[in-house]
Amino acid sequence: MKKDLISRLNEGPIICAEGYLFAMERRGYLSAGAFVPEVVLEHPEVVTQLHREFIRAGSDVVQAFTYYGHREKLRIIGKEHLLESLQKNALQIAKDAANEYKNLDLMVCGDVANTNIYDPNDKQSIIECQKMYEEQVAWAKEAGVDFIVAETINWTDEMKIALKAIKDEGMIAVANFAIPRGDKTREGHAPEDACKMMEDLGADVVGLNCYRGPDMTMKLLNKVRDKVSCHVAGLPVPYRTTEEEPGFLNISDDGCNCIPGDNAFPVALDNLLCNRFEMAKFATDCMEKNINFIGICCGAEAHHVRQMSVAVGKRPISMKYMPDMKKHFHHGTDETLKQVNKEFTP
Repeated sequence: MKKDLISRLNEGPIICAEGYLFAMERRGYLSAGAFVPEVVLEHPEVVTQLHREFIRAGSDVVQAFTYYGHREKLRIIGKEHLLESLQKNALQIAKDAANEYKNLDLMVCGDVANTNIYDPNDKQSIIECQKMYEEQVAWAKEAGVDFIVAETINWTDEMKIALKAIKDEGMIAVANFAIPRGDKTREGHAPEDACKMMEDLGADVVGLNCYRGPDMTMKLLNKVRDKVSCHVAGLPVPYRTTEEEPGFLNISDDGCNCIPGDNAFPVALDNLLCNRFEMAKFATDCMEKNINFIGICCGAEAHHVRQMSVAVGKRPISMKYMPDMKKHFHHGTDETLKQVNKEFTP
């Protein structure tokens, strides 16, 4: 019998690759700003290929690309009529990709995210928010996913709504907050307190994703791990955010003076990107602290995922193509290489 998420986490770390929005924007298949994943309808083969790359790199989870594929995002671009087909296509694409690798025992997860309509002072927004989560969770359950992630939510009470929708359907729930500057949720809860609330309400895994780079995420994750008894998740963005600019939604690049508006987010973050070894260090730091749901969010590429997977002791398919600098014409140590090239200073 296939092991569920909690059984897998009890045995050790799992890797979860996210970041589909940024990956597809960089590849030219969706627009930054609106960030609507129409690509699952217009170019499903591209989504399949990204799933394959993340699987080959060592992701244990195939996350359906339903992030931001919700009613409010589609309303903004005048395509709300595509909602159900977008959701169902994304779920089927993820399932089909996982089925290509039957020997890997992959898990498929559904995904719900910040609705961008939640307002604690607007009762109607709360009702609409609940409807949005309920319909997305219902489609994910119908598709037969292994668990559902609620993520990138910075209101504690909005997370409660998302979590209830998942648990009401009897699904395993991962509740991941995105914490803005100030190190608190929008209501003013410390991340560890907000995560404890979710654990008490039935979340199977709690943690943090998005907004913050590895260092700024780990700073808060330590407190979460100390506060809760359930499994903990950490999925930072692969960008070098700092104490001064802890989140990447409002971040500057001092090395460039030609960015419109001087905000590197979302399409001028290149100079702030973490390398694969920084993300591997985050993964090993998580392991040392018994944080077993380890991943990477907006900005992720397969080389990050692979290095993280190897760092936690896995042997992904694409490990076959790990760097081997012994064969490099200039830096290599292979005795057959030309000495004249090794002495050359490019």
